[in-house]
Amino acid sequence: MSKKTILVTGGVGFIGNCFCKLLLRERPNWKVVNVDSCTYAANMNTIKSELENKNYVFYKADIRDRKAIFDIFSKERPDIVVNFAAESHVDRSIENPAIFLETNILGTQILMDASLSIGVSRFHQVSTDEVYGDLPLDRPDLFFHEDTPIHTSSPYSTSKASADLLVLAYFRTYKLPVTISRCSNNYGPYQFPEKLIPLMIHNAIHNEKLPVYGDGLNVRDWLYVEDHCRGILDILDKGQVGEIYNIGGHNERNNLYIVKTILKALGKPESLIYFVNDRKGHDRRYAIDPEKAMKELNWAPTTSFEDGIINTIQWYKDNMWWVEDCLNKNK
Repeated sequence: MSKKTILVTGGVGFIGNCFCKLLLRERPNWKVVNVDSCTYAANMNTIKSELENKNYVFYKADIRDRKAIFDIFSKERPDIVVNFAAESHVDRSIENPAIFLETNILGTQILMDASLSIGVSRFHQVSTDEVYGDLPLDRPDLFFHEDTPIHTSSPYSTSKASADLLVLAYFRTYKLPVTISRCSNNYGPYQFPEKLIPLMIHNAIHNEKLPVYGDGLNVRDWLYVEDHCRGILDILDKGQVGEIYNIGGHNERNNLYIVKTILKALGKPESLIYFVNDRKGHDRRYAIDPEKAMKELNWAPTTSFEDGIINTIQWYKDNMWWVEDCLNKNK
């Protein structure tokens, strides 16, 4: 594999950091440039080992800052750009939509403008299955496909769908070589403890109540984070420019099942569960059909949910200091 420079935005975050770790392991002759604004969800301890790697460079910069982004692109001249940078917490998007629109849409535009200015060979946009809306619980035969119409429910998913459309417009209008991936719910190490699995693990370990929205029967397709990152690397290697690829785990579980699994693994009572008012516009079921990625890229998830959730719980048990560090930083 020839030497390349790859610029990763949001590389201090959960999925972006996992992708950087994967690159440094499996593409040791590549230079990895991480650009992250370090919002509330960032913890610099996440990239402590990466900062010691001679092939890794970190810039603290906001993708909404056109001058800063253009300066970085001009200096580093990346061959490939992978955009993980995003505001991603649905609850926060309901409370304050503006920052989601600014970062997820306008920030993506600035990255693409910078990419055009130096002629990158690939711009990859990391999106979400939430752009498709939701599916009914009583139709387990239905799945999201790449041509499923966009039908968003929250300001977050709308901002990501808007960015996807903008990416495809840049492909058609400016011939920017783009690809898009839409993934299902990720889980694994280093996920900020506002998301379901790390929050529930943290609360259970501390014998605190575990809040569950509504009836807890909302279904998500769970994907181990490294499987997702390998899918993105496969898209960069073998994906067709201008195409969208769904990356899903075929691991559908409802939220209540997830919470009970965590409690059982930690030896905690189900009496810690309590139900709270449902989220506004809460999607009932997400389910991705990843057949296109499997056929065209020879990609498939390798981590079963049963193994992945145990590995994840153990990681948080062993690294609760990291979780507390995240929480203390945001007090």
